[in-house]
Amino acid sequence: MSQRIYLFTRFERFWHWTQAALIITLLVTGFAIRGVHGLVGFETAVRVHEAAAWLLIGLWVFAIFWHFTNGQWRHYIPTLTNIDAMMRYYAFGIFTGAPHPYRVTVERKHNPLQRLAYLGVKLVINPLVWVSGLLYLFWGSVRDSVPTWLGLEQVAGLHALGAFLMLAFLIIHVYLATAGHTPLAHIKAMVTGWEEVHDEGQVKHPTRVP
Repeated sequence: MSQRIYLFTRFERFWHWTQAALIITLLVTGFAIRGVHGLVGFETAVRVHEAAAWLLIGLWVFAIFWHFTNGQWRHYIPTLTNIDAMMRYYAFGIFTGAPHPYRVTVERKHNPLQRLAYLGVKLVINPLVWVSGLLYLFWGSVRDSVPTWLGLEQVAGLHALGAFLMLAFLIIHVYLATAGHTPLAHIKAMVTGWEEVHDEGQVKHPTRVP
């Protein structure tokens, strides 16, 4: 049996897809600036990178305000409850067609591993990317105020590290987004807002090929 629940609001869907588009834009232009590829010219990449960065900062500021005023921040509080079951599922259960051990509700949108992953993004990756990026952008004004051991090369290295961590998160996030009762179920829910919740004791998930 299954039921449809309205899980993601219009703003959550707008925030999610706009953030994804801006992050991908930043990754593509950022790696172009570092000479990893030649898909975008250097000057164009710099202009687009800076514009996307400011847009993303603005989006995050507004999203933080929205999450706190609506109480949605509670969905990101980390928990270790049943985290062992989630780890077993993602480690091998997903490859054997095992039922998903977590049932989403309007009150609990994210499973324990998702909460920890999002916490890591918000407390580690995002600060690393933004602090290093802003230091790099305004280096001429702030270089006399930073520790002597922190030079422009180190700032650029930290920014690149943050970019690689974000890329790794993005790849894992996209892969696990296909871990629903069908490969596109979670993605469809983030488009329409409606999630189809199944009785996990009766529904087997598609077997993944490792």
